[in-house]
Amino acid sequence: MKVGYMRISTGDQNLAMQEDALKNAGCERIFSDVASGSKQARPGLEQALTFARRGDTIVVWRLDRLGRSVQHLIEVIKKLQDKEIGFASLQENINTTTSGGKLVFHIFSALAEFERELIRERTNAGLAIARQRGKVGGRPAYLNNAQIKRMLELYNEGKISVAELCRMYSISRPSFYNYLHKENKTAIKYAENAK
Repeated sequence: MKVGYMRISTGDQNLAMQEDALKNAGCERIFSDVASGSKQARPGLEQALTFARRGDTIVVWRLDRLGRSVQHLIEVIKKLQDKEIGFASLQENINTTTSGGKLVFHIFSALAEFERELIRERTNAGLAIARQRGKVGGRPAYLNNAQIKRMLELYNEGKISVAELCRMYSISRPSFYNYLHKENKTAIKYAENAK
């Protein structure tokens, strides 16, 4: 059985063109959504995926009607393949129930993987260059070294509670313990180097 899925981005648009194309393609049941391409919640798509059975084919008018991105599209089609459900896109003339359609899908998968690797490589290269130039990622330290030193001195004197120190320096309790932990690690490292 051919199961159709159609989507429009806004209520101003009309599903009629997609519906006619899906009916002409032989879809016996059609599900729809009115949602932008970036929206994650698509109840019509979930209903179509739940309704389709082994041997059925999910049919869309165009690829962009199904997936939010190439990665999402590949994930959905992989789910269908795992359930032995075919996929067809009318405009792109892709049909995963044929050997040619399977080849096109595998090329899409390879390109998506290639794109992910390129992004990962660029990100790592950018971080490495930033580190070489002395830039460190993350949020900047809230307190300067003098403030940290004084705060920890007060803590070690034992006259002021952690809660009071946190209020005085406008920091959270976890931040205080992070400063304390870093100071202790530095003291241990200094002691080891002095040996």
